[in-house]
Parts: sequence; structure tokens; C-alpha cells
Amino acid sequence: MRMITFFVIGLTVHVVFFISIFDIYFTSPLVHGMTPHSTPLEPPASRLVLVVADGLRADSLFTLLPNGSSRTPYLRSIIEDKGTWGVSHTRVPTESRPGHVALIAGFYEDVSAVAKGWKENPVEFDSVFNESRHTWCWGSPDILPMFAKGASGDHVYTHTYSAVEEDFASTDASKLDSWVFTQVKSFFKSAQSNSTLKASLWEDKNVFFLHLLGIDTNGHAHRPMSQEYLDNIGLVDAGVAEVVSIIEDFFDNDGRTAYVFTSDHGMTNWGSHGAGHPSETLTPLVAWGAGVQKAKGVTEPQPYNDGFLQDWKLEHLRRVDVSQADIAPLMASLVGVPIPVNSVGVLPLLYLNNSERFMAESMYTNAIQVLEQFKMKMMQKKETTLSFLFTPYQLLTESKQAEFTQKARILIQLEKYEDAISLCQSLISRSLEGLVYYHTYDRFFLGCSVVLGFVGWTSYVVLVILKTHASLNRHPNLTKQIPGRNLARLCTCVAVVITLFLLIQRSPITYYIYCLLPIPVWYSVLKESGTLRDLIQTAPSLPLWKCLGYFVLVAFGIELLVVSFFHRAMLTVGLAALSLWPFLSGLFGKAKSRSLSWLVGCLCLAAFPLMPVVGREPNIHLVTCAGLLALFTSACYLWSSRRRTPLHLGDRPQFVIQMLLVAVCAYVPSLTHSSLQQKQGLPLLNQIISWSTLASSIFVPLLSSTRLFHRLLSIFLSLTSTYLLLSTGSEALFPPVLSWLMFVWINIEQEALLAQGMSGRQELSTIDFSANIDITKIRQLKLDDIRRSYFFVFFIITAFFGTGNIASINSFDPASVYCFLTVFNPFIMGGLMMWKVIIPFIIVMCTFETIQVATQLSSRSLFLIVLVISDLMALHFFFMVQDYGSWLDIGTSFSLPL
Repeated sequence: MRMITFFVIGLTVHVVFFISIFDIYFTSPLVHGMTPHSTPLEPPASRLVLVVADGLRADSLFTLLPNGSSRTPYLRSIIEDKGTWGVSHTRVPTESRPGHVALIAGFYEDVSAVAKGWKENPVEFDSVFNESRHTWCWGSPDILPMFAKGASGDHVYTHTYSAVEEDFASTDASKLDSWVFTQVKSFFKSAQSNSTLKASLWEDKNVFFLHLLGIDTNGHAHRPMSQEYLDNIGLVDAGVAEVVSIIEDFFDNDGRTAYVFTSDHGMTNWGSHGAGHPSETLTPLVAWGAGVQKAKGVTEPQPYNDGFLQDWKLEHLRRVDVSQADIAPLMASLVGVPIPVNSVGVLPLLYLNNSERFMAESMYTNAIQVLEQFKMKMMQKKETTLSFLFTPYQLLTESKQAEFTQKARILIQLEKYEDAISLCQSLISRSLEGLVYYHTYDRFFLGCSVVLGFVGWTSYVVLVILKTHASLNRHPNLTKQIPGRNLARLCTCVAVVITLFLLIQRSPITYYIYCLLPIPVWYSVLKESGTLRDLIQTAPSLPLWKCLGYFVLVAFGIELLVVSFFHRAMLTVGLAALSLWPFLSGLFGKAKSRSLSWLVGCLCLAAFPLMPVVGREPNIHLVTCAGLLALFTSACYLWSSRRRTPLHLGDRPQFVIQMLLVAVCAYVPSLTHSSLQQKQGLPLLNQIISWSTLASSIFVPLLSSTRLFHRLLSIFLSLTSTYLLLSTGSEALFPPVLSWLMFVWINIEQEALLAQGMSGRQELSTIDFSANIDITKIRQLKLDDIRRSYFFVFFIITAFFGTGNIASINSFDPASVYCFLTVFNPFIMGGLMMWKVIIPFIIVMCTFETIQVATQLSSRSLFLIVLVISDLMALHFFFMVQDYGSWLDIGTSFSLPL
């Protein structure tokens, strides 16, 4: 098979494997076609005011000041007298869009929305706003439009400020919240003289939504423990008090307004969010007004063991925790609109102050609404599954559904409200479990199909390596393969059967791909069965114990790398083991200085996975030190090669300019940080230098000498300049240390080649990669090449996780891009952070290509071994990660804190 064809087929297999992860784990949970249901009784409130303080942590709101007073006196008085409070528990990803979707629509959105920056609707959904008569919204242009766009009709009105206002370098981000409060006050003031607007406001089932982004912006820019963040909370409290007063005056204190104050997500101490740390998932919830239970004192211990009640001095008041999606049915019940049809929230009855009948009817409506989703999901799956293969959810068959609903209706008619509520809660629980059952119904089937295809591909690559790059004993008489015509007929029959099966089930087009792809792959494997026979015939002449030892070590190494995805410290263990390689292989006696350099380099690099993934305070001085280290190592490299191969006259100015640029880029973050600390904004000169450096880093290395060593050094200097601009602390030291180890690896691999009896060692500074390659010097694969390929995969994983920028989605610090921009833009920021992650990759890949040239091995050979190791890792990882949550935390590693 030609290399291009092989590459295209391999790329297709891997793309299918990658896409299958989203089809199996990340499909949208939403179904459509359900009928909205609302409580048939008169609601307690005519209107609802929802206030969402973006990025507000529960402890930041509830914790008292050292003197015993509260930074939020108004909300504290509500908690102690007029309303009910608790903690709203969010889910990963703790981002702005998923949080608001859970609050307003009542379901936990799949992460496919990250592809649209958490702004657009990948799948349309129902919401409390959509079900309302009118909804007026004020706040961020990143949040409000998605609910207006998804609403049916033209009854959701949005008022937003300019996106340019969302500036992390702003002198005072609380102005975003002040803008909202000012707009709300002006709105009600203008309504007094606008009879049409006033009439609309006096109608029932109205919703007012205030989205307050200042707290979140200040948290990102200054951290949640900063005075700016805490002062912003006080401003929000005063603003809420003023808005409540204005609304009550406008509606003549009719007692028909309900209020809900909460947050979409919290924030870590280091100013980011996205993962599942308690500081991100615990948000405040305070509700008061029409239909809401007033503060209720308690004397007995409450069922919470987190210690927060004592810390917040609220142990004497009843605390009612909810899941974030539960707030949607709560708001719908208060204002009398249908519960959003996609909601999976359970109505928190302890927040309601109404009759037992109203609570029972509301819970019954909630149960029917969730059951409707279950029925639709079951019907869809039943329609696409052959009747004799369909396995219904046994705890909620059609007969049991009718039994539940009829019994609940009878209990309500008999005024046995507590029994009816209990039965409805049980029905909701079973319906939600059933939704998960049908949502994951095809997961095992799809997983088996994908794994079968991927195992086939990996087997084929191994056979190709053995056939074209290994010295096997060829036995023509023993290599009769399965007759190609019969094999083709068999595979065609299997493909036809699978296609008919999928057609009858009306399966999606992607199912055809996953199920049919293994057929041509395994056809190719079976056609190469002669190679397997050659291996069996050659086996007696091979050093079996050495082969077995290699494969055991590689298997252990693959296990270590997969575990490192969950425990970064395993990379430290691996690097410590790799540091002993020259001593265990006998290279130390032949290259003492290089062996010691390898040992020291591995141990220095091993320190990085032990550093905190997140939570580092910015340390700009380390960025400056990293720049100096990069300059020092570059000077040492040039000094060491000056006698063997001096620089060309044309190369000297370029290296001088590149080293000067590294020095400048080491200082720019310090100037930027200082300017932002003084709230003077991002200096224009710094921004110009940063973007110019980024642009030039791509093509400047192409202008350097084609001699291998000089090109590598130019690449290192260019990438280091950009990396320094994207660094805020100790991670800036990673590229210089990694590059040092990579240069040592190149040199020690040459020594390893000499130890194996290979001659013709060349100095790196004399190798010209632009020269024609002497085909006669390209050698066959050896067992040691498996070790080289594994080293490459190991260093790639280390480059990926070593600096702690990838372990979870909240580990990205927006401060990393402040040298380039400070106005919030998810795609530009995400692109810059992605480039920061890729830079260590490029260093490792350039090193491996250099080793391929220096060890006289074809790049195709090493590529195939790397491919096998990587595929085995992917398969092992696929089997290890079985639940949605784990995929969610890892699969969204590249998203941004919002």
C-alpha cells in the first residue's frame, strides 16, 4: 500500500474513532415533541424577578465579616426573616452558558455547545422565559441573546451593553452591574409614562431577569479573595435592595412578586472555573416574596455535614439545598407557567408557601412533565430497534406508567396529599433513571463496533511493520493466504447483512460508519495473514527473552501513561525511571557526561508534574528567570558547537535578533502585569510586541540555516519567545528544561547507535537535512526502535500535562493571554492558550525527527511504531473511561473559563 493511501485510511479510522466519542458520550440529551404542562391552580405570584450574580461563590455571600456584620446586609435580612435559603449544587462544566441553561431551562446541557463558545444553541430547547407571557432581560451580550433566540414568539426583550465592556483590565468591572441596575430603574421609570408598556407589566406570568457579570469579571481579573471582588458583592446587594424597592412601589406593594437570587457557578481561589471543585459547584440560592416560604428557625441538627452552617452562623435557620436544575420548576410553579418541557429538575417543595393541594398538584405536574420526556425517549428508541431486540426499562413499563399516574391522581382527589407527593417523587426518580437508560441504550453496541474497527487497524499496522520493516524469514510455500476472492465475498455478505439490519432499524448515518468500517479493516488484516506465518517461522531465531522483556516494559509504560491522564504524578515516576536508562543499558561507560546530563535533565523535568495543576499565584519574576535560562542555554549550545561548525555569517544576525527578542519577551509580561495592577490597562506597545512575536515565530525559523543543529536552535528561540508572553509563573521554565533534555536525548541516541555496532556517527551541527538522503544507509527496524518510539510518546504526554495547563478545564488562567488582549473573546483566548499547549509538542516532535535522521531510520518506520503505541493507549483509555463525568472533565480540556 502506498504511503499516501495508508495515511488517508489511517486518518479516516482515527477521525471516526474521535467522532465516535462524541456520538457515544456527548450526544444531546434533549427530545422534542412533548406537550407543556402547568399546575391547574392559581399561582401565588403574578411576576418573577430572577437575579443571577455570575461567578458568585456560596461562601462569599454567606460568610460574615470578622466584626460579625455581613457584606450583604439586605440579602442577609431576607435570609433571617422573609425568605428561604440554601446552596444550589451545579454540575460540570461550571461555565456561564451551561449554568444559565440549568437555571432557566432546567436541564444539564451537553458539552457540544463548547464548539460555539457556550453562546449559541446547538439544540433548541424550552425555558421559563419561553413559557412566560413577557420576559425582560438586562445584562451580558454573551448570555441574554441565546434565550431570546431560542424563544418562540417575540416576547423576550433583551438589553445588553457592548461586548467591549467585558474587559479584564477594566479599572472597575462592577460598572457592568451598575449599568444593569441603572437600566432597570430607568425602565420602570419610563413605564410610568408609557401606558402600553405599563399594561404589559401588569399582566401575569411576567419574568424580569438581571444578569450581573461584574463579580465574575472581577474574580477572573483580581481573584475571589480580592477587595474588588468582595466590594462588587456589596454593590450587588445594595443594587438588589434598590431594585426590589422600585418594583414593589411600581406594583403598589400588591404582594404578587416572587424573587430568586442565585449564581450560575462559583470560582476557585485562583480566579477560574469550569471543573468540579466545591468552590465552583456550590452557589447561593435565596428566594423570597409571593409564594415563598419565610425563614424557619430550627433547633435540631440539620442533615448537612459540610460545616458551612457553623461557618456562616446560619445553623439556627433551615437550609434547603437544591440541584441547580431544580430552580427552573420552582420558578415555573411560583409564576404559574408550564415547566420547561426539557427540564429534569425536581420541584423543591420546602421553598413553597402554599396549600398542600397546590404542592401536590405542582409535584404531579412536575412528574407528568418528566414522564413525557421518558415516553418520548422510549418511543424514539422503540421505533429504531427491532421489536424482538428491544429491551424496555423494566422499572417503568407502559403498564407501570399508567399505574403511577392513576394512583397519584386518585390520591390527590382523596386529599391524601403527602402520599401523592411521595408517589410523584418516586415517579420522577424512575423517569430520570429511564431517561439515562434510553439515552445510553446503544452505548455498548457502538463501543464494541468502534473498538473492533480500531483493534483491526492496530493489528494491520503491526503486520505492515513486520512485513516491510522487519527482517523476517520469508517462506513462500508457507505463506498461502486466505483466497482473496472468497474473503472478499465473505466480507461483502457481512457488510450487506449489517446494512440491512441498520436500514430496518432506521439508524443514523454515523451508525453505518461505525459498524461497516471494521469490515474493510479486518479484510486487510486477513489478507496479510502470511506475514503472521512468517513471524511464527522466524520466532525460534529471535531473542525471545529480550523481545518479551521489551513488550512487558512497553505494556507497563503504556499503563503508566494512561494512568497519568488521571494522576499527573505518574509522569514523575516515569521520568525517574527513564533517568536510569543510560546506566542500565551500559551507555554510562561510553558517554559519562551525556549520561549524567540525561539523568539531571530527567530529574529536573520530573519536578513539573508535581507542581500544582492550578492555584498558582502569578509569579512574573519566574517568567523573567525563564527568559534568562533560555538565553543561557542557547549561548551554551552555540559555544559548544563553535569549533566543530562555526556559524555562517548570514546566521549570526538572526540568532542575535532572536536572543534579543527572548530578552524583550521575558520583560514584557512584567510590564503588562504592573500596568494591570495599577489599573492602567494593557499598554499598546506591549500588545504590538506580543502579536508581532507570535506572527514571526511561525516563519522566522524557516530563514535559518538548514544545518540540523542551527535550525533546532532557531525553532527553540522562536517558540520560547511566544511561550514567555503566554506565561504567568513557573510554567515558563518548562520549555528551556524540556529543550535541554531533548538536545541531550539526540546526542545520547547517537551513542546508543554506536553501542549497537552502527558506524557513521555525524555531529548534529554538520548534518544538513536539506541534502539528499542516501537510501543505502537507511537501516531496518531493531528492538531498540520500540524504546525510541515509546520515549517520544512519553515526552509528548509530558509536554501535554507537564506544565499543569491541561489537567482540567479550569486550569487555564485568563491572565496567560493578557499580553495579547484583555477584552473577553473565547475563541481568540482559546486559540492562544491552545498554541501555548502546542509549543512543547513542537519541540518534542522536532527532536524526534532529528533522532530519525541521526539514527539512519526511515521516518515511516518510527511513525508506524509510534502509531501502534498511541493506538494501544487510546484503546486502553477508552476502556478506562466509562462514565459521562470522566469524559466531560477530560474531553473539554480546551474550553475557557467564562
